[in-house]
Formats: sequence, structure tokens, C-alpha cells
Amino acid sequence: MVRWLDDEEQATWSAYIRMRQRLEAAMAAGLARDGLSMSDYEILVALSAAPGDLLRAKDLAAEICWDKSRLSKHLARMDRRGLVRRTQAADDARGISVRLTAAGREALEQAAPNHVELVRRLFIDDMSGDEAKAVRSLADKVATEVERTAAVDIG
Repeated sequence: MVRWLDDEEQATWSAYIRMRQRLEAAMAAGLARDGLSMSDYEILVALSAAPGDLLRAKDLAAEICWDKSRLSKHLARMDRRGLVRRTQAADDARGISVRLTAAGREALEQAAPNHVELVRRLFIDDMSGDEAKAVRSLADKVATEVERTAAVDIG
């Protein structure tokens, strides 16, 4: 039996969708001014946080929740632009490693201040401390449930 959303639940879900769409569009436009896409930025951030600026492609895909095909195609474009380098993994001839290049780090460092300012202006600054805690709590609960459900569905 379907548990349809009541009016309040539907309003909450619709508000979330509206916020997500507008926030993602604003973030994408902000990054585009610095020559990056949201996808580029996600990958550059993940690589910059990795030891030695290097990740196995499969670990990068897991980190940013992308499938192999999408990641492979996007990395090819970023490689052509000199933002990353793909090489054969040292420990597995079938695996691919992805490294952040100097140009990739420079692009990230150029975009990051503008991106953070936009995140702050559109998302952080108008939140009280209690609201920020509530958002984190909700985000953690949802992420945990999605991960648990995915593990059950796969396993």
C-alpha cells in the first residue's frame, strides 16, 4: 500500500526540491565564471583532499557517488584540459589512478574563494547555529538511511 504524502509532507518535499534546484543552479553559475563545472569542482576537491592528490578511479567514484561510466567520460575531458592525469594503477594493471595536476590545483584555488563566498551568502549566513545543527542532523540521517537502504538493496 502506498503511503502518500500529506499536504505538510508534500510542502516539505517541494520546498527541498525547490531549494536544491536553485542552489545547484547558482553554484553551477558561480563555478562557470571560474571555468569549472560542478562536476569538475567535486572531482578536484576530492583529489585535493586525498593523500598525494591521488585516488584510484573506483575510490573516486565511490567518494563522489558516480558510476564508472560517468566518471570515466568526465575524467577524459578533465585530462584533455590538463586538470587531472589518469595513469595505470601501480598495484593493479586493470585499475586507473587519477592525480590532481598543478593546473587542476590552480583552477581549484582560483575557484574556491568565489565558491565559498557564494555558499556562505546563499546557504550559511542566514542560518542560526540551531538551524545549522538541524540541517546537519537531517542531512546525516538521510545520508545514513540512503546508504543503509542501498546496502540492503544490493546485498
